Amino acid sequence: MNASSKWIKTQSHEFAGFAWQAGYGAFAISESSVPAVREYIAGQQEHHRVKSFQKEYRAFLERHRVPFDERYMWD
Repeated sequence: MNASSKWIKTQSHEFAGFAWQAGYGAFAISESSVPAVREYIAGQQEHHRVKSFQKEYRAFLERHRVPFDERYMWD
């Protein structure tokens, strides 16, 4: 367990079962795209009622020709 996991577990009983996800993805955007990304984040909850995060993420990777293996995509 890393230091941040130990720390958050001491903050409240609500976080007793906290664990970081096994993997991650990191992407860069240009400064000119910041407003669009902020707008996307603000509407994300509503947006994902229509299209799941998994479905959207797969489409994003395919659109940008990023290779992936479905076996390693989700916890």
